[in-house]
Amino acid sequence: MINKPTVVELLRKSENRFRLVIATAKRARQIALGSESMTSQKDPNPVTEAAQEIEEGKIIIYNSEEWKENKEKRNKDVI
Repeated sequence: MINKPTVVELLRKSENRFRLVIATAKRARQIALGSESMTSQKDPNPVTEAAQEIEEGKIIIYNSEEWKENKEKRNKDVI
């Protein structure tokens, strides 16, 4: 279970909990496979690190309309 940040805090970064779960899981897998963490605090649990990255704004969860609108502006890692 994710203690910090809480699910309620993370839901402010995503339009719905399903997108949040998918984005967190994809990023956690990348971290587990050796991708460098982008968080200020390191954690041995890749799911917690992924959640922290989302909370800190290092990972942006786009909905389909935002994805189309921001296509030219994106320069961060895309999940």
